[in-house]
Amino acid sequence: MTREDFLNIVDTIPGQPGVYQFIDKQDKVLYVGKAKNLRNRVTSYFNSEKHQMNKTRVMLKHAAKVDFTLVDSEADAFLLENTLIKRFQPRYNVNLKDGKSYTYLCIKNERYPRVFFTRRLIKDGSTYFGPYTSKWRAKVLLDLIKDLFPLRTCSFYLSEENIDAGKFKVCLEYHIKNCYGPCVGLEPETEYLERIDQVKNILKGNFKPVKDHLFHQMNKASEDLDFEKAQNWKNKMVAFEDYQGKSTVANINLKDIDVFSVDIDREEGFVYYMKVVNGAVINTYVAELALKIAEEPEDLLSYAIPRIRDKFGSITREIIVPIPVDLADPSLLITVPQRGDKFKLLELSDKNLALHKLQKRREEMNKKGRVTHAERIIRTLAQDLQMEDLPYHIECFDNSNIQGSHPVASCVVFKNAKPAKRDYRHYNIKTVVGPNDFASMEEVVFRRYRRMLEEDEALPQLVIIDGGKGQLSSAMKSLKTLGIENKMTVVGIAKRLEEIFFPGDSIPLHINKKSESLKLIQQLRNEAHRFAITFHRQKRSQRFTTSELTDIKGIGHKTADKLLKHFKSVKRIREANREEIENLVGKSAAKAIYDHFVVQQQNEDQDQPHQDRLT
Repeated sequence: MTREDFLNIVDTIPGQPGVYQFIDKQDKVLYVGKAKNLRNRVTSYFNSEKHQMNKTRVMLKHAAKVDFTLVDSEADAFLLENTLIKRFQPRYNVNLKDGKSYTYLCIKNERYPRVFFTRRLIKDGSTYFGPYTSKWRAKVLLDLIKDLFPLRTCSFYLSEENIDAGKFKVCLEYHIKNCYGPCVGLEPETEYLERIDQVKNILKGNFKPVKDHLFHQMNKASEDLDFEKAQNWKNKMVAFEDYQGKSTVANINLKDIDVFSVDIDREEGFVYYMKVVNGAVINTYVAELALKIAEEPEDLLSYAIPRIRDKFGSITREIIVPIPVDLADPSLLITVPQRGDKFKLLELSDKNLALHKLQKRREEMNKKGRVTHAERIIRTLAQDLQMEDLPYHIECFDNSNIQGSHPVASCVVFKNAKPAKRDYRHYNIKTVVGPNDFASMEEVVFRRYRRMLEEDEALPQLVIIDGGKGQLSSAMKSLKTLGIENKMTVVGIAKRLEEIFFPGDSIPLHINKKSESLKLIQQLRNEAHRFAITFHRQKRSQRFTTSELTDIKGIGHKTADKLLKHFKSVKRIREANREEIENLVGKSAAKAIYDHFVVQQQNEDQDQPHQDRLT
């Protein structure tokens, strides 16, 4: 379907909510989408081919027509879209990649219920918690439960008849106090089920009832003068508080919330899910979506949220998202926080999603082949600085001046973790008067990247500023002026403690002193310092040499530079004949220079006998 074909039908497309379908010549549905305004949404496919994904172009090439279905509301459009996708399974719609078998914690439906890992869901009345995408997280929970509330691990059928008949004997778990012997009738079922209730509270994230239960048991043992037992309950409460402290990441008044983040990377979309109960993150999940054609972030969220909530059995009514999103259920409270505790949760979700993407990229690169020494350093640096893009191109800036005299700056460039000396640059500070490192850094960074933008050169992935927060802030001013502050990672390095500063963050990052990435940063910093100092010394030397000539009346900087360029040194100018100097700078200047050096020589000759007498 070409743009000309579309222009012939654009006037017939309604500007109302509904669902559209791209259909090929064989009447097969290629793609189903929903829209608030059908005309605007479909028009967007034909506005600009420059920024379209390749698969979108292919889909439009195979499409012969577009069908529309009007509905009363956006919620109705969402429901109809889901129904049509399930019915037709269009080739170019998003696919949710989820072929993994995740871990659950099961509380078995039986007398004296067991609690254990499982990957199979059996509909026998048992209670399942999860799925847990991290088996390590599930193991931490199970270990905590076993420490706080000893439960049986055997698979015996503990009916009243079997227990009364004495069919079982206590095992080692009983003797080491990991079980209280329900198999031989040493523990009433009511006390065991009371502990199971507390296990359910932990798995649901309801920590307060568990803490109250432990505190009550401790006080009860204390009142009964069983101080050893009271101390045991106290130890359990301390262990539980330690777990609660590590689990709680936000205000405990945030009772039950689902948090979602979204990102699109090339032909793949990611939706990160975080379950928060009483300020604690009790579960996380990343949905990876294979994009068949260009999709907007809000479309991915509206597609993935219901499926993820259904997968995890979430019934919470509040959902936190980074952008407004339309969902079919009107009873849900959609929150897009701008500040406060809920915004902090969204930031945490975004950071975890970025980390997941970074790890996925590393895994993909590892699969491609053996990692070189340079690649390993670059990946370590990206991990330490939490960068999304690997820093194959790094630039570092430094200033140099002595009490404001001859201010200069340097920019050194590393590519693939090695110096690219052809790309090094020197800068004379032009707009700053006096010793002002902040303003000098602002000028140099602006000049460097303005020129790169003008010449359409590739920007570096990482920029290092030699200095603390002040120099870093100055550099960021220039990048913001150029509109490229989000196109690269910028950090500052303070020399005294090797602290790494990020823009807008007052807390520095301390990288392990033995880390290869810190050594690379130090190498960049030292190279930029060496390059700046060398240039500064050269300027000072040139200035001192030039000043000997400019002290001659009638000789300016241009004439002095011309002489030095030809003769290479003041000594050769002094030894040159007058005609050679006249040919270069004229008779008047030559006479002034010649007279100056004649007088200088006479003074030296007069001083010589005096020096001999002193000797």
